[in-house]
Amino acid sequence: MRILAIISAEYGRRHLENLQAHAPASWTIHSWQAPLILPPVIDYPEDYLPENLPPADLLLSFAEHRGVAELLPDIARLSSAQAVIAAIDNDAWLPTGLARQLGGWLAEMGVAFAAPKPLCSLTETSYGVTRSQRHPVSHPLIAEFARHFGQPEIQLEIDPQTRQVSAAQVKRDAVCGCARYVASRLPGLLADDAEEKAGLLHHHFPCLASMVKLNDFNHDTLMHESGRLLKENLNPQLKPHQRPGYITPGDLSE
Repeated sequence: MRILAIISAEYGRRHLENLQAHAPASWTIHSWQAPLILPPVIDYPEDYLPENLPPADLLLSFAEHRGVAELLPDIARLSSAQAVIAAIDNDAWLPTGLARQLGGWLAEMGVAFAAPKPLCSLTETSYGVTRSQRHPVSHPLIAEFARHFGQPEIQLEIDPQTRQVSAAQVKRDAVCGCARYVASRLPGLLADDAEEKAGLLHHHFPCLASMVKLNDFNHDTLMHESGRLLKENLNPQLKPHQRPGYITPGDLSE
């Protein structure tokens, strides 16, 4: 699979570096640095695009400017891409309404589109749109990418005697590399402590999603949603090995 990643700054560079380090050997990954400054309305996209781009099957947009979304149809045309994944880890970079428009523009070109919100909600079959709504994945290129990167899937091995995590294998990493970072630090922890520790590690990595509270996520943030998805994977594996907690009442007052 040929991939073209579009980046603007540090957020995109970290995603790109993780993909380059851990993607399957059969993938070819190129990148394009989008302009840092774009006008509010782009009348002539060709003024902001190179004459040539590497051919690609799949575009990944990690841009940190909403104007880049308006360039994506032209980038898809120049690169002959069949599918686009545009990350929504910050509403300011790709608002929901603009993402909907972008999906329509690409559909008219016959190009598949996914806008996972947050990016680490992406799986082979669906991705998050709100806290309670998911959209199906229908294109094999997007599904193939999501087999390796998207919603974290960590397989734990837990010693039934010591109740410690003995191994943590990453079956699917977050695009940013957070799941791999968390998994590397879980072995040796008690099942009682591992879920809470994973949440702290997720924040300390740090997670790159926004801390702005959103109505469509029950007034929660995309960073917290990302952490919830990670712990949602770990909890069923840890729970059978956790000891129930008890509350010891204090002295009763007279």
